[in-house]
Amino acid sequence: MNLLTVLRNSLFKSQKKIFLSLFVISLVSRCLIAYFYGDRFLENEWAILVKNLYNFNSFSLLRFDDLFVPNLWMPPIYGYFVYVHALVFGLNDTLASYVICTQIIISSITSIIFYKIISTFFSRHLSYIGGIIFSLFPLIAFSSSQISSVTIYLFLFLAFIYLTLNFMSQKSYKIIILMGFLAGILILTRRDFMLIYIFTLFYLIVFLKIDFKIIISSLVVTIITISPYLIRNYISFDRLIVHSGLGYNLWKAYNPKAKVEGYYIETEELKVRIEGVKKDINYRINEDKIYLDQAKSYITSDPKKYRKLFFERLFSFYFLDNDSSQKNYYNLFHIFPNLLFAILSLLGILIYNKKDSKYNYLIIVMFILLIVYSSFALLPRYKIYILPFQILLSLSFIEKLLTKFIKKD
Repeated sequence: MNLLTVLRNSLFKSQKKIFLSLFVISLVSRCLIAYFYGDRFLENEWAILVKNLYNFNSFSLLRFDDLFVPNLWMPPIYGYFVYVHALVFGLNDTLASYVICTQIIISSITSIIFYKIISTFFSRHLSYIGGIIFSLFPLIAFSSSQISSVTIYLFLFLAFIYLTLNFMSQKSYKIIILMGFLAGILILTRRDFMLIYIFTLFYLIVFLKIDFKIIISSLVVTIITISPYLIRNYISFDRLIVHSGLGYNLWKAYNPKAKVEGYYIETEELKVRIEGVKKDINYRINEDKIYLDQAKSYITSDPKKYRKLFFERLFSFYFLDNDSSQKNYYNLFHIFPNLLFAILSLLGILIYNKKDSKYNYLIIVMFILLIVYSSFALLPRYKIYILPFQILLSLSFIEKLLTKFIKKD
């Protein structure tokens, strides 16, 4: 027992040892999962994007003879992330393995960032427990073994959250500038981050009374960061646009056959309308308008039905989807930790310190994510974006519980 105590004390005296242990635990768990369940090849949209970029120097999903329609549907960062691997290792059957290796390393670093975030609120011992939970959480570990942008986005997103919490304490100009740069990269990784960023700036101005000029400087850095992509799109489409695909995503989520996961098969009438779209540079934009009009038509024809569907998604996103078609969704290693931390986090919301501006910020961000993702078709991997908040809130409840027991003793 004395040896265990010495080892424990030695670990918690050194931040570097904590970081190293979290990194190693994350690395080992993710390598094991990738070995048995990881993606082996590039498929679907990412395969098309990277091949067109590699072979024809065109970031495009769609080709009409010699016309490559510039991509607007898939945010560019992950496509270029995979493309860089193709440049280094070649466009071959082993490319996916190299990409996943990098993702595993990035995901392991993310565990350290999460530890740094929660150590703002908890003791080193409880923060380390939270870091272990994050490191070993099945969905988070599994996601790093898939060809998907979720691992990159989670890494960047938590880094942004960490910087924001630091800025609330230090009010450093350097931090707000770095936040602006990171926000630009995040906007080019997932379109929904624009809402998080706008809310963050609003929160800093209204609730923390940050000088408006400082906020504007962060916004300018963000615009500069995304400007090459904006210029590329302006040259291609003669308009300032970052992303497209809202109509398609809305239609997937709101059509008569859609459930929580959405429905992806067009009716014959919709197919005819899509086939009639002129095959030119604006094809994707005009196609998306048709999907948007169709989605609006469905929603206005039966708003009660789709309102109910929204709340079903809300429940499924926070807790569990009781009608999932995804393979292995109901595996005990998936549903038990998800349900456990969903319940504990609700209790954490009830008891957290309502006067803590950092806590309030994180909880509102979580609710924004809940509303945004529940408004569209859900995939199980999207749950990864609210899990850090659920783990943190669960720890808050556990801390309160432990404090009461210690006082009684």
